Amino acid sequence: MSTNHLITGSGSLLDEEGRLREAGYALQPPFEYSHERIAAHPMRIKDWDYYLVQDAEYAVALTFSDLGYIGLVSASVMHFPTRTFKTTSELVLMPLGSMGLPTSSNEGDVVWSNKRCRVSFAHVPGGRRLSFFMARFDKDQDLDVELYLDQVPQDSMVICTPWPNNPKAFYYNQKILGMRARGGFRRGAEFHEFCADEALGLLDWGRGVWTYDNVWYWAAAQGHVDGHVVALNLGYGFGDTTAASENMAFVDGVAHKLGRVDFGIPCSDGEGYAYLDPWHVTDDEGRLDLRFDPTIDRVDTINVVGVVQSDQHQVFGALTGTIVLDDGTALHVEGLPASAEHIHNRY
Repeated sequence: MSTNHLITGSGSLLDEEGRLREAGYALQPPFEYSHERIAAHPMRIKDWDYYLVQDAEYAVALTFSDLGYIGLVSASVMHFPTRTFKTTSELVLMPLGSMGLPTSSNEGDVVWSNKRCRVSFAHVPGGRRLSFFMARFDKDQDLDVELYLDQVPQDSMVICTPWPNNPKAFYYNQKILGMRARGGFRRGAEFHEFCADEALGLLDWGRGVWTYDNVWYWAAAQGHVDGHVVALNLGYGFGDTTAASENMAFVDGVAHKLGRVDFGIPCSDGEGYAYLDPWHVTDDEGRLDLRFDPTIDRVDTINVVGVVQSDQHQVFGALTGTIVLDDGTALHVEGLPASAEHIHNRY
C-alpha cells in the first residue's frame, strides 16, 4: 500500500530558513509562494506556466518560464493525422525573475513581449484567456494563438516535493486537467478552431528551486468517456516523493488518489527506449492497467554552451484499459487522448 500524505497546513510554503514546511499532496494550493522566503540564489529559482489544448486533430502547447539564468518562451503544434510536430523556442538570457510570473495559480497574469513574441495568460471571469504570438515560428510562418479555458474542475493535483540532498530545494506544482477549451490558432495561412464540445485543456503550474541535474516522467490524459470528462495525471522521478506521489485520476473534476506508477516504456534493441512502441502503464496497487499507443514523439533538445541542457521526449498517443476509482469502480477507457514524457534537464 502506497503512503500519500494529505497536506493540512496553510500559510507560507517555506519556513524562515527557506525549507519546505510540509511535503505531500493536496487538491487545491494550500500554501503561499514568495521569492522573499527562498534561501537559494536567484539563478536557481524556476517558475513556469505550461498550457496544452488538444482535440482529435491538433494539440497546441505553450510554455512560459523563468528559470533564473535563462528564460524560455516556447510553442509546439502537433498534427495527429500526419504524425508531425513543430516546436520553436525563444531563449531569454539572465531574466532572474524579471519575466513576471505570478506567485499564485489563482490570480495574477503573465504579460510579456519582446521583438519576436507576445504572451498574455490572463484570468478572466470563469476561466483563463491565452494569447500567444511568435514571429517566424515555422520558417517564415508566424504563429498566432487565441484560447479560452473554462469549466475549471473542483479538484486539481497539487504536490509539495523536497530534494533529499538539498534542504533548500523544493518543487511546488499544480496541474489542472480537463478544462473546456475553445478558440484556435493560425500558422501562416493555416487555421484550426478548437470547439468547446470536444477540445480540452490543462495547466501545469510550477514554482521552486531545483537541483541542477534531474530526470522526470510525466503523463497527462484528458477526454470524454460516456458523457463524462475523464483525466489522469501520472508522474515520478522528480525530487523526493516519499511523502506523496502526484498520481490522480479525475472524473468530472473529482479526484481519485493513486499510488506509485511505472510507465513501462519498452526498450529498444540498442540503448535507450523505443518510445513509439506500445507502453504498459501500471501502478503498485493494481488500480491501473493501461496500454499507451504512441503516435508522435515530440523530441526537443536544448544545449547552451554545455551548461543549460535539456533532452525531451514528449510522446502523444492514446490510453486504453482500466482505472479503478476510490470506491472500487472499474472505469474502462478506450483511446483516451494522452501525452507522456521522459525528460532529462541540466540547468
